[in-house]
Amino acid sequence: MRNYPFTGTLKLLIGKAIRGTSQDIIEIMENLTDQSDLAMTRYVDYALSLVQNPRGIKQIEWYLFHGSLIQRNYASLYFNRLGDWKIVKQAYDQGLIDEIQAYAR
Repeated sequence: MRNYPFTGTLKLLIGKAIRGTSQDIIEIMENLTDQSDLAMTRYVDYALSLVQNPRGIKQIEWYLFHGSLIQRNYASLYFNRLGDWKIVKQAYDQGLIDEIQAYAR
């Protein structure tokens, strides 16, 4: 694992994101609930931006189509930042994300 100057929850999320297994992504996404505070959503957003493992990416894709609304929104943001418009459009066409999320970066 890279040596990041982060501590606590953010450090744990970063470690999971860098490993990027399916289980790691599940554990990251479990932090996105209706009760998540702003700090936690930012931590998850940052951690997801580090995911490069194909298994983790596939798990994020699963959340885009099957997660809760907040999980779908963050999965959409992940793919938007990668420029993977095809998968985002597919989720949008299915009504899983709204227009704002479909074009968010």
